[in-house]
Amino acid sequence: MVTQMIALFCKKKHGTDGKSLCPACAALAAYARERSDRCPFMESKTFCSNCKVHCYRPDMREQIRQVMRFSGPRMMFHHPVAAIRHVVLTKREKARLEKQ
Repeated sequence: MVTQMIALFCKKKHGTDGKSLCPACAALAAYARERSDRCPFMESKTFCSNCKVHCYRPDMREQIRQVMRFSGPRMMFHHPVAAIRHVVLTKREKARLEKQ
């Protein structure tokens, strides 16, 4: 999903065709995949934004935030089921964390 959001961001912000990424966005996507693959909590957490352990470097975390801010609302038009699922799961996860 993060790769799809980066592709949407790249297409709108950097003028790519949506299938290929500019070098900066390709590096960000590769970094995000690598961090996800190495995350020891990936099986038990819903989303990285809800995680207490932030494994992204601060500069990359800021780039991911920019992508999420831009692409998040637009995902409703590109992947409506995934966007609604994300909202529901995020609310559930936040409610669960508040109870702890």
